[in-house]
Amino acid sequence: MPPSHATEPCVIVWFRHDLRLADNPAFICAAQTQKRILPLYILDEDATGTRPSGAASRWWLHASLEQLNKRLDGALCYGKGQAMAVIDSLVESLNVSGVYWTDIYHPSVLARDATIKAHLHSKGIDARSFNGSLLRPPQTILKEDGTPYKVFTSFYRTAYQGVRSWQKPQDAPQGAFYRHTLVDLLALGLRDDRRWSVELDSLWVAGEDEGERLLRAFVARGLRGYEQGRDGLAGDDVSRLSSYLCLGALSPHRVVAAVMASDCGQTHKEAFFRQLVWREFAAYTLYHVPSMPHRSLQPAYERVSWRDDARALQRWQQGQTGYPLVDAGMRQLWQTGYMHGRARMVVGSFLVKNLLLDWRDGEAWFWDTLVDADLASNSFNWQWVAGCGRDAVPYFRIFNPVLQGRKFDADGRYVRCYVPELARLDSRYLHAPWEAPQEALAAAGVALGRTYPLPMVEWASSRKRALQAYKDAVKG
Repeated sequence: MPPSHATEPCVIVWFRHDLRLADNPAFICAAQTQKRILPLYILDEDATGTRPSGAASRWWLHASLEQLNKRLDGALCYGKGQAMAVIDSLVESLNVSGVYWTDIYHPSVLARDATIKAHLHSKGIDARSFNGSLLRPPQTILKEDGTPYKVFTSFYRTAYQGVRSWQKPQDAPQGAFYRHTLVDLLALGLRDDRRWSVELDSLWVAGEDEGERLLRAFVARGLRGYEQGRDGLAGDDVSRLSSYLCLGALSPHRVVAAVMASDCGQTHKEAFFRQLVWREFAAYTLYHVPSMPHRSLQPAYERVSWRDDARALQRWQQGQTGYPLVDAGMRQLWQTGYMHGRARMVVGSFLVKNLLLDWRDGEAWFWDTLVDADLASNSFNWQWVAGCGRDAVPYFRIFNPVLQGRKFDADGRYVRCYVPELARLDSRYLHAPWEAPQEALAAAGVALGRTYPLPMVEWASSRKRALQAYKDAVKG
């Protein structure tokens, strides 16, 4: 197609956390105008309320934008800088009659977007935003007294449980594209050439088509065993959809529709649906408490006397704690950009309640290394496991990595995969190798303290230390 002429009328679809064409209300609205569509992505890392993406999610964004551009027949326009300035420059140079986008539910982002919307309206341009990332916008769910929910169960029962009239997902509409270039994708600086990025290329396929394929595969196979099997660390009864939801390659309505149309039992559907609503609750909490990524939701726990131990933090990050399940989880994260949900709880509990290191240290590491890093879910779940958040695990509940391993990795497949130096160790000792007799260690080629570290803390005494620190914080 030849370059579009600047006088030809067009509308802009400003893509953000909605990198898809199907069930994208902003894209659908643009198509309904029957004008040419200029698809636009802006990397605005200085916007108030946003946070520069970590290395893994920047890689994932680059890969996802590549796939979206293919879906758009190469018409995606990339911009970099302040969103208002980029959009304004396009409005000034092109014949733009409308700008449409999907909401991001952070108060400061919404305020910035309202300013952009008012500015465009003042120029006679139709500017509209839509909910496309959640089942329900957070501002529409309040208690009878007008305050937000703080307990998940009440939030779920009031606004989600039993609801079957969810918005029907819409197919991608046909549209003619307007082609305009600002910068190329590489100029956004999202990708580097480190070995880690290259390795991720071989493990992940980004984009809407792959998200749809994974959704179909999960509904056909994994959903039927989800209720009981989701905690199995080496099993296949997990969806792996979080990375596609976080950048909007899949819409939540599309996921719900596919799950609810399945012929598997209702209990499996409800178990998975409840996890989707947990994601909604995280976004809901961030909307109402924008300080959540850096301040405890329960103020008393801001007084916990965290240890300052850079070496201990590094050993945790590198999967060298001496606790095989913790180390397997941390190595899975570093090697793949992903960690099983059960492992996330165990490694988080170990950092906060056995090493007594600040939950924000763990949140920052996950933010940099998780492909599915999401501001709301990441900080919300770290506060949950640290005992200082909404609906949190009580501070006195501390996951025992040995017992967790024996229960959820009974045959040791998960640990053997990511901690190969223990691969030949008898399953009886795999999750607590320090309990193994010397002959069993020797037969497996394990030399504790040399080929695999001894535990960096003793679990029972470190648990006791954490309980005291939390009690002291509560007392003030």
